[in-house]
Amino acid sequence: MPKILTISELTHDLKEVLENIFQEVWVEGEVSNLRSPGSGHSYFSLKDAQSTLRCVLFRNAAARLKCALADGMHVVASGRIGVYGRDGQYQLYVDTLQPKGTGALQMAFEQLKVRLAQEGLFDEARKKPLPFLPETIGVVTSPTGAVIRDILQVLERRFPRARVVINPVRVQGEGSAEEIARAVEEFNAWGQPDVIILARGGGSLEDLWSFNEERVARAIAASGIPVVSAVGHETDYTIADFVADKRAPTPSAAAEMVMPVETELRERIDQLVKHLWRSLVDVVPQQSQHIDDLCEEMRRALQNRFEAKKLEVDGFCRELEALNPLAILRRGYSVTMAEDGRTAIRRTDQLKTGDRLKTRLAKGEFLSRVEEVIA
Repeated sequence: MPKILTISELTHDLKEVLENIFQEVWVEGEVSNLRSPGSGHSYFSLKDAQSTLRCVLFRNAAARLKCALADGMHVVASGRIGVYGRDGQYQLYVDTLQPKGTGALQMAFEQLKVRLAQEGLFDEARKKPLPFLPETIGVVTSPTGAVIRDILQVLERRFPRARVVINPVRVQGEGSAEEIARAVEEFNAWGQPDVIILARGGGSLEDLWSFNEERVARAIAASGIPVVSAVGHETDYTIADFVADKRAPTPSAAAEMVMPVETELRERIDQLVKHLWRSLVDVVPQQSQHIDDLCEEMRRALQNRFEAKKLEVDGFCRELEALNPLAILRRGYSVTMAEDGRTAIRRTDQLKTGDRLKTRLAKGEFLSRVEEVIA
């Protein structure tokens, strides 16, 4: 009698056979039915004109992708064939995956460039100006090679007393992007450099890839210190170039960009001093004349003010004189008072025969006696 297998037993046997035979396969197809739940795993199918293959991309493998998956993308994937026990279907457990045609790195570059641009990381409005004369220059690059020598030679030639602090990093290979980003963050935590240069020599897209990593881009964008990106040759562009406050075509050009020439500065200062002196020679006489004119205007204004006040005082004096009792006497009038000189006589009922009176004239006074009171 033939052996009767359960569905689970048959599925298990098929799983062992397939996984032993197809431990590493490479397939090509179009991505469809892509699902990326919160677990970080991705589930999709690869299809061609006749067939469809279910695929699983676990989170660890997905983190190594240089570009994001999307339906309709034509890719080449490698991995092992296995059987998902619950459904009894075979599927490809993907280890590596890259777009076919346009390289994975180029596609990743374009995707990240678009995403960061939409976030505003490339906007000129958020970029900081470079200091005119930095006291300290921070350099993030490899401590060996021509790049750092070129930067130091240019700085020494342009401004010999420039202070340069190097934060050595790997500029290529596994873990280099983390080192570059961390170096920028360390300079910001220290707070000493007035400007930071990110530098690397030329190379292929793969060689320069550390400067296309999102980790580096966000460290540059978060930097409170201005950053100059000088990666590769003049024709090379990286994500770091777009995010940085300034982009230099070469490391040597970056050194020239951040530091002026000392001798040119001195010549400029001398020219400014001479120009200032000439201006003073021309301006002082003119200003002296202007001061004289102002003084004369002030003297005339004070004289006019004095004359006006004098006329005003004279008017007050005339008014007071008009009210002065003595002025009335000078016009022929007199004032009669009792003999004590304190009581003015205004009515006849104040008098009686025999009273002695004192009369004040404009000049002098005299005493008299009342002989008769006429009512």
